[in-house]
Amino acid sequence: MTSIPAILGGEPAFVSKIPIVRPVLPPVSELSGGLEEIIHSGMVTKGKYLQAFERAVQEHLGVKHAVGVSSCTTGLMLTYRSLNLTGEVVVPSFTFMATVSALVWAGLRPVYADVDAGTTNLDIASAERAITPNTSAIVAVHNFGNPAQIEELEDLARRRNLKLIFDAAHGFGALYRGVPVGRQGDAHVFSLSPTKLLIAGEGGIVATNHDDLAEKIRMGREYGNSGDYDSAFAGLNARLAEFNALMGLKSLQMLENAAATRNESVSLYQEMLGTLPGIDFQQVRPADRNSYKDFSITIEADAFGLTRDELSSALSAENIDNRRYYDPPVHRQTAYRGFADGSVRLDNTEYLASNSLSLPIWTNMQPEVSTSICEAIRRIYRNAAEIHQKLA
Repeated sequence: MTSIPAILGGEPAFVSKIPIVRPVLPPVSELSGGLEEIIHSGMVTKGKYLQAFERAVQEHLGVKHAVGVSSCTTGLMLTYRSLNLTGEVVVPSFTFMATVSALVWAGLRPVYADVDAGTTNLDIASAERAITPNTSAIVAVHNFGNPAQIEELEDLARRRNLKLIFDAAHGFGALYRGVPVGRQGDAHVFSLSPTKLLIAGEGGIVATNHDDLAEKIRMGREYGNSGDYDSAFAGLNARLAEFNALMGLKSLQMLENAAATRNESVSLYQEMLGTLPGIDFQQVRPADRNSYKDFSITIEADAFGLTRDELSSALSAENIDNRRYYDPPVHRQTAYRGFADGSVRLDNTEYLASNSLSLPIWTNMQPEVSTSICEAIRRIYRNAAEIHQKLA
């Protein structure tokens, strides 16, 4: 690597693009026997592998019910409907759009609350200020895999007689006070898509300790049909296919290694980038473990010498993929801006949307890859003034 950044004419840090994520899947040898059995049996859905996967997830999470669904989004949709929520639901805007789209699909009104700038998770005080007599629930997110303030949220929901749902799309591999997230609140809804630590190809899990909710989710993923061909309510086709359940079952065995190696990569990132002015990291409470589905930094332009977007362009020139999560935040997206109350300040949300940048991270990421990315950022910093002038 030369001392000149690629955006100024130097050689890129990588010959080919380093992706933001690289799914690590179970080896074919571990899937082939089950796949052959699925094909020969003709049971491509609602078979033994779905049951085995759900039991394994229940045991892992320490929860009474883990219901497999076709995606985290359909899991959220069914959970919101099955809890009979009405009126308004408090939700962060610094989140993936599906957190809110599922609310709107269920006929609910999202009321946006701010997040904490350090943890990037729902701010308790802001959430409480957003509660009105029409509020029926709070939806919190374990953002990037960083556990939310679960105990404080449970206390708030209990005091205000509200349901509490966690969008745990990033949650597999995250630990709250030493135990997996999933057993808290009324429900946790997980994603199993290829960017996650636990991968089923596509799919989701609704985890809950409530028998009646679990039963409604099971009916809801079958169109609301309880088995007598009479729909009890309007459900969906949200079944998790047998092959996805098989892949998820094998991927679950790899989960602890996925979380551990991602945390090792983040430690390397933090060690090499922590001395640079203007770079800050997501704050994780000492008793918790972030799954690091994503590794996000924030950029203070005055201290670093470049804005987030300028750093993003410079990294792209080095063949280093990166993402600007979540910009725009949900309350400024076309489909959902109509729900935003102009009087509500979302200062931390706006700050993070404008200054956060996610860097490449995946399970078993080689240390030399992380090191080269950090070295590229360091040489970009050393040439910040010239880069800023060129981009201007």
